[in-house]
Amino acid sequence: MAKSQFYAHESSIIEEGSVIGSGTKIWHFTHIMKGSIIGKNCNIGQNVVVSPNVVIGNNVKIQNNVSLYTGVICEDDVFLGPSMVFTNVVNPRSTVNRKDEYKNTIVKKGATIGANATIICGNTIGEYAFVGAGSVVTKNVLPYSLVVGNPAQKIGWMSEFGQRLHFDQDGYAICEESKARYKLINGTVIKEHF
Repeated sequence: MAKSQFYAHESSIIEEGSVIGSGTKIWHFTHIMKGSIIGKNCNIGQNVVVSPNVVIGNNVKIQNNVSLYTGVICEDDVFLGPSMVFTNVVNPRSTVNRKDEYKNTIVKKGATIGANATIICGNTIGEYAFVGAGSVVTKNVLPYSLVVGNPAQKIGWMSEFGQRLHFDQDGYAICEESKARYKLINGTVIKEHF
């Protein structure tokens, strides 16, 4: 691990056996544990914990006060909002060791998880999905879906640019920002490529 390839604030702790990609920035009081893998050009805020064997893709933004526990996998371009929470055991008890029961949580490419949201382990957040601030995710989240509440429910769809999609009667929507076109087919959103 050549530290010259990435920036780490002097108050951060980076354990031997972790892998950190070039261009990544690690801020105050953050702890990167052995066996974790962090991609290129990530920005990891202050007071973040990355536990052993966590995998973080390229260009991931992790805001302050987030703990990524063993079993969490974040693909490229993921955004994790301030103080959002991952779990890795369904039924934790202080007196019962359940380290062999960790469940994986996968956050797919381009997904956003808002501030103070909670993601119950064992679920997948689909590509470009958007989990609203304060939501509690208890089941898988479809790609491009917008979910809010406790428990989180789908209330709409989002583009890759994070804009609400409004589908017409033929099942088409245009992202107001990027002008990309999306198609809704049997409850699944597909971005059209021309």
